Amino acid sequence: MKTLLLLRHAKSSWDDPDLADFDRPLNSRGIRSAKFLGELIHDREIRADRVVSSTSKRTKQTAVLVSQIGGLPDVVYDDRIYEASVIRLIGLIGEFDDAFDSVLLIGHNPGIADLVRVLTGESHEIPTAALSQIALAIERWSDIVPACGKLEFVIRPKDLMPH
Repeated sequence: MKTLLLLRHAKSSWDDPDLADFDRPLNSRGIRSAKFLGELIHDREIRADRVVSSTSKRTKQTAVLVSQIGGLPDVVYDDRIYEASVIRLIGLIGEFDDAFDSVLLIGHNPGIADLVRVLTGESHEIPTAALSQIALAIERWSDIVPACGKLEFVIRPKDLMPH
């Protein structure tokens, strides 16, 4: 049994319209949400043996805040996550080291929402900074296939944070 945690990056800034999508940083709400999510991960004792993130600026910022505050391992970055399709994400997950029982993957929509749907058969709104946990009925990451997972939860910080 493997556990896959999926996190969509926190809210990014659109202050500079000339900035490439890849280079957009988090805005102040995104920073607050990422910190809140890190605290929630820490308080609820949500664990990951490995954290893998997209290399976009907003995703890296989200990963660092969530990992540091949540007490998770150092982040490993993978260029293939940015703008990845479900097929690409499943291929990447299939390469994870079997020594890791639980992995947090930090990326982008529509890939993250599509991955939740393909792995669990459930469709959910996955807004920025939403964290999903999926129990996978597999022994090895390379065994990952559609419909092999059960959605355990979706946490949306915007629903829990004080305004």
